[in-house]
Amino acid sequence: MSDYDLIVIGSGPAGHHAAIQGAKLGRRVAIVERQQCVGGVCINTGTIPSKTLREAVLYLSGVHQRGFYGVSYRVKPQVTMHDLMFRCHHVIEREVDVYRDQFTRNGVDMLEGHAAFEDPHTIRVTGANGTARFQAHYFVIATGTTPARARGAPADHVSVIDSDGLFRMSDVPRSMIVVGGGVIGVEYACMFSTLGVAVTVVDARHRLLEFLDSEIVDALIYHMRSAGVTFRLGEIVEQVECLDGRGVVAHLGSQKQIHAQTLLFAAGRQGNTESLNLAAAGLEADARGRLAVDRSFRTAVPHIFAAGDVVGFPSLASVSMEQGRVATANAFGIPTVTVPALFPYGIYTIPEVSFVGHTEEQLTEAQVPYEIGVANYREIARGGIIGDTIGRLKLIFHRETRAVLGVHIIGDGATELVHIGQAVISLGGTIHYFLDHVFNYPTLAECYKVAALAGINRLQAYRGVTP
Repeated sequence: MSDYDLIVIGSGPAGHHAAIQGAKLGRRVAIVERQQCVGGVCINTGTIPSKTLREAVLYLSGVHQRGFYGVSYRVKPQVTMHDLMFRCHHVIEREVDVYRDQFTRNGVDMLEGHAAFEDPHTIRVTGANGTARFQAHYFVIATGTTPARARGAPADHVSVIDSDGLFRMSDVPRSMIVVGGGVIGVEYACMFSTLGVAVTVVDARHRLLEFLDSEIVDALIYHMRSAGVTFRLGEIVEQVECLDGRGVVAHLGSQKQIHAQTLLFAAGRQGNTESLNLAAAGLEADARGRLAVDRSFRTAVPHIFAAGDVVGFPSLASVSMEQGRVATANAFGIPTVTVPALFPYGIYTIPEVSFVGHTEEQLTEAQVPYEIGVANYREIARGGIIGDTIGRLKLIFHRETRAVLGVHIIGDGATELVHIGQAVISLGGTIHYFLDHVFNYPTLAECYKVAALAGINRLQAYRGVTP
């Protein structure tokens, strides 16, 4: 008989929800974690600390209050890494405690150590107390990812750092090169530029964040440039030269040279599968260490599932949680419903960005007739109250059926506001929902009504079209 009904490898968002779902179904569940702290990258070096760092940056820099009290306003004149990390450590400790408590209350056994398959139903766990073997009917691999290696220079956590090593920096640098214009790169570029750091973003692509609506990307880049960020797009870093005690020089393929105190390498991540001995289980990862799964999150081996960042895009903590839950439910034959097309995306830049549904580019390519309505925060009382006059909310809706097709937001509270639009889209709602209902005043949610009115007014401008 197997030791467990389910063994989950990795205790990040996907692993956590996979294990708790199994326990709620009354199954014998264990979770393997190689680190001393549960929660994986999400809690210890990724989502939770980075978003907490962002909140600390916003508060200590006083950036949102400068419209009222002047551009020189600061909560603290000189912000140090100790100031920033004080808040991070507090939040991390709390989240780790929450995870451990939930595992204990639900009877999930914690197996500490490195997991490796010995055969499709057996793993070997090697930890501080030695090696033990465990069997299970089902497995969920939720091992997450680690930062990809920096081109031309290893991360020394002083001059050249990656997103995991950033939290070990002793000082806020005067200047920074960010290699990689993906979500992680632009989020950190925004945070450090808000602190007054001279930031240069280098990316091989000519357009950043291609999955976002182009209008929103343009607005984000405009505000990042206003904050002092320099972009070098269509450029490749061929070599990184570390200067002894004097920072780094990034040598670009175009023969440009960029000097800064610190270089942050944020160009991709690698799946944590190398040490799992996947071949013994009949599995193989791709070149980036990721596992292929079907819509049920089942791998090529029917009783082994995978979820979270280790399966690739979209690599969002929120989606990883759902993937872990669905993987376990599917393993035990529990019907589940999940709609990837309605996953909300949140980018914690400054200002933050969020969207759900289709972009204008997608609808144009599909030849779907649509119209838009836009509400600017500067026209919303709440925007003036909180000092955000640059935000905007864009509704996209079908010109004929009036069905809401997409919601795109940049500005304070974007990642919270988007869920209103998500609910309306998922229930098949039309723009008339926003027209016919009252929103609290003054709130940012009022943007929905203003955008809907703007959109319907655009339709009325066409002869023969009635709202």
